[in-house]
Amino acid sequence: MLKLTKLAWDMTYKKKGKFFIKLQKDVPKIAKFFKKAGVKKILDLGCGSGRHLVYLAKQGFDMWGFDIAKHGIEIAKNWLEKEGLRAHLKIGDMHKRLPYKNDFFDAIISIQTLNHGRINDIRRTIKEMKRILKPIGLIFITVSKLLPKRRIPKDRRYEVKFIAPRTYIILGGPEKGLIHYRFNKKILKKEFKDFKILDFWISPKRRYCLLGKIKK
Repeated sequence: MLKLTKLAWDMTYKKKGKFFIKLQKDVPKIAKFFKKAGVKKILDLGCGSGRHLVYLAKQGFDMWGFDIAKHGIEIAKNWLEKEGLRAHLKIGDMHKRLPYKNDFFDAIISIQTLNHGRINDIRRTIKEMKRILKPIGLIFITVSKLLPKRRIPKDRRYEVKFIAPRTYIILGGPEKGLIHYRFNKKILKKEFKDFKILDFWISPKRRYCLLGKIKK
């Protein structure tokens, strides 16, 4: 399944290039909050082609990016170089041990990433996030809120195959072959029970947004 996920993302970036370029609308607000909190070192977990890496590096943060897609990381690297910016980039699987020391980051952002996996894999990732965050570390997480089928545009209604409870693979379109886990508000807060929830909201694009602080 890892090979399928890696291949799906690699093919997406290879075909479409730097297609994720718009910031998640709350990121500028989160950057201001991070600055006030004294955050310096941030991990973008699932950084893709670098849209948030570039923005946050421009804001003066020490940025680190991690993603499974080689082509995504290559695009991010080129984008950063073009802007005269630097970040520490790595390719890897977020469901395994992350290649960072304990208590290493001031903050972690993960935008539209954690919902790609089975729940046990997601739990391993959250455990790793806790390990590599400093004792007062912050997180900003977004995951998709499932829309009723009637509200999904017809050209984006692809067939899915359920492989576990709340877990499915999309069988068509740009995310063909990718695993999705269907969070709801209760489940998301439960899985992040070791974090103090500072704020929780639903964005205009129907995404759950969670701002939290680790309990250590």
